[in-house]
Amino acid sequence: MELSSLIGLVLALVSIFVGMILKGAPLGALMVPAAYLIIIGGTVSTIFVGFPMSDLKNFPKLVKIFLFKPKLIDKPELVGMFMDWASITRREGLLALESKVDEIDDDFLRNGMRMIIDGNDQEFVSDVLMEDIHAMEERHRVGAQIFSQAGMYAPTLGVLGAVVGLIAALGELEDMNKLAHAIAAAFIATLLGIFVGYVVAHPISNKLKRISKKEVEVRMMMVEGLLSIQSGVSTIAINQKLAVFLTPTERKKLEEKGGASGGQES
Repeated sequence: MELSSLIGLVLALVSIFVGMILKGAPLGALMVPAAYLIIIGGTVSTIFVGFPMSDLKNFPKLVKIFLFKPKLIDKPELVGMFMDWASITRREGLLALESKVDEIDDDFLRNGMRMIIDGNDQEFVSDVLMEDIHAMEERHRVGAQIFSQAGMYAPTLGVLGAVVGLIAALGELEDMNKLAHAIAAAFIATLLGIFVGYVVAHPISNKLKRISKKEVEVRMMMVEGLLSIQSGVSTIAINQKLAVFLTPTERKKLEEKGGASGGQES
């Protein structure tokens, strides 16, 4: 579970409910079916209008990515793997890595390893892997854009819901109690629209972008490592080249595992 996603959603709901209680607003006022229909239904309709079904079929997967951490190889661990493979390659040649291919869980890395073992030139390997990364980035961009569009239109639909509610309230001018209730119900649509747009949809879009950025960084590391192995560089050189992708904390973690000192040629 992505803990920050769970904390954020729970905290948002608690803040709204507790804030309403502290302001003396009855929680029962939130029970306005028409507002939910206009905001939720309207927002979903904008998504269907704005995106083809080929993009929308990935919606459940996007929600899963938001709620659960994607399985990515740890960067310091990845550096250690490439250092080990570089050492084997320097001693026994690229073909010696063939026994390691089936041990690789990541499809992208496994495909790249097979290409360099098969003797493809560096330019070809680089082009294929980079095109794969660009295609992944485009898929991720569309996924984040779905939530970004929902976040853009939900508040506007909230205003629309409020207008509809106020129109209905005008029919209750003779009864002040009903009029007050109708006006309160009208503004629930605005509250719901802002909540869906700025508390749910836009933050989800932002998190998907951040997750995509991290995955791209890991794959760029893989490309650099594979091309370095194909070039026959030393373990020390691979450690130095891949360390630029690490944060200071990750570099320290690598050093604690002996990665920085493990670059001696055997």
